[in-house]
Amino acid sequence: MKSDLSKQKIQEKISEIFSKKSSEEEIKKVKKLAMSKNIKLKELKKKFCKKCYSQFDSDNSGIRVKKGFKVVKCKKCGFLNRYKLK
Repeated sequence: MKSDLSKQKIQEKISEIFSKKSSEEEIKKVKKLAMSKNIKLKELKKKFCKKCYSQFDSDNSGIRVKKGFKVVKCKKCGFLNRYKLK
């Protein structure tokens, strides 16, 4: 999937999609676009499930802190997303 968009336009599109409630298909497309231009998603990776790509919000996730890790449980698929705290 070769894209004719520039890096800056892709970054604008990514921020636009994450500013609203997005579907799983949109998030998959964003991740694929970012990988094609070698754009780091950084903190945006923590806003969706790694397994089913559903966007986290107050209804869709459970958050806890345990042994230096932030654990976000996706209520849609049950996957535990772990992030190390600094």
